[in-house]
Amino acid sequence: MRRSVHFRSAEQIDAAAAGARGGAEPRQRVTLRTEFGFELPRGYVDESGTVHRTGVMRLATARDELVPLRDDRVRENSAYLSVVLISRVVTRIGTVEDIHPGVIEDLFASDLAFLQDFYRRINAEGHTRAAVTCPSCDEEFAVNLAGGRLGES
Repeated sequence: MRRSVHFRSAEQIDAAAAGARGGAEPRQRVTLRTEFGFELPRGYVDESGTVHRTGVMRLATARDELVPLRDDRVRENSAYLSVVLISRVVTRIGTVEDIHPGVIEDLFASDLAFLQDFYRRINAEGHTRAAVTCPSCDEEFAVNLAGGRLGES
């Protein structure tokens, strides 16, 4: 027996939610979270030897993803793209607020890998979920099309 999953549009989801509420309640205003805190696995070591582990990354804009492509360092070495991109969206590491490519270059490799993964996760949030209806029982639920956390299948 073959089963299928039916995807619904955002309008259909909104209509179903309004129907579930009896159509009487006004929609609640949804706020967009644009900044996300993080803790580096090892930490950034500044010139004085202080280790900074906590920080903040903001959501990327289209400009954040386009501007690095014009950077000469990126043109010479495409691997440098992530360094420039991460330096644009990290707003603070510890007490360091002047985040530039030099700061990101000085991170340990494990911290850079962490930030690259963190970037992918926060910028894909909301775009990888789909509302679905089970064809057997008509139960409605959301699925993450991108998969789970690292190490999960």
